[in-house]
Amino acid sequence: MKLRPIDPARARTRKLGTLSRMVAQEQLATPIGAGASVREFLAALPDALAAKDLRDLADAIATAHRQRRSFILMMGAHPLKVGLGPLICELIRDGILSGIATNGAAIIHDFELALAGRTSEDVAAELIDGSFGMVEETGAFLNGAARLAAAEGRGLGEVVGREIERAKLKYRNASIFATACAAGIPATVHVTLGADIIHMHPKADGAAIGAASFADFHKLAAMVAGLTRGVVLNLGSAVVMPEVFLKALNLARNLGHKVNRFTAADMDFVRHYRPRMNVVERPTMGGGRGIMLTGHHELMFPLLVAAVREAIASRSRRRKKRQ
Repeated sequence: MKLRPIDPARARTRKLGTLSRMVAQEQLATPIGAGASVREFLAALPDALAAKDLRDLADAIATAHRQRRSFILMMGAHPLKVGLGPLICELIRDGILSGIATNGAAIIHDFELALAGRTSEDVAAELIDGSFGMVEETGAFLNGAARLAAAEGRGLGEVVGREIERAKLKYRNASIFATACAAGIPATVHVTLGADIIHMHPKADGAAIGAASFADFHKLAAMVAGLTRGVVLNLGSAVVMPEVFLKALNLARNLGHKVNRFTAADMDFVRHYRPRMNVVERPTMGGGRGIMLTGHHELMFPLLVAAVREAIASRSRRRKKRQ
């Protein structure tokens, strides 16, 4: 059969005003001059896609803070390696963060930064002779904390923070675990046995690590049980925290807690399956909102923190004007 080309001469057109459009003039970005404040910078962003999601997430966190609802930060270790610990500590001290939950590697970088002010070894160079991860102080301190936690029936995160403070480590003010302990907020650690350098250490005790981390799982489930109308943010954990969060949420709901209408967000430099499904989408199907923001931690998280602080300050200014 001979193919006859379509003739567009008879195609129907319509007036622009009768058709839908996704972007309007008031949503466009505003030029930003040199020396602009954070408030001016945020106000100048376009009201579209990730910029809108960033402001919406900041507003959700500010609302949770004002209403004394939960804001839980889940994270891998990479945010600490790129220098975000001091920002997290200030969120804790200011009462904005109500709980943190991390993987097992986070306590390693947190401890080394608190002890020596530096962390993150050259894996390739030290793997050749088997010296990778075999640092004495890190393994002894953290495995000792695990044994203490197991003996006392406490969670690993709590005891690590307490012991960093008790040891008066030089840079302890930048430790998220010590800061959480001092503020009296939960900090939990969810370990994958065999995945962290301290598990190679001669003083490692798998039973103690497991017991302390299991206690933290129950503590996280208790945190999640109070998440209604709050916010949970997964920062840079591709597998461990999304999996643990889903089980903690299910356990809380199974025990009768009506956990819904919360904001669940994922921030990472690539989009992964488990954070999308186990943090953003599945948990909010019964009510709530999911947000995904993609970008480097060292840029996106400080921007979010600045937006949160501006949202809180903006509400405070509005309250003062009404008085």
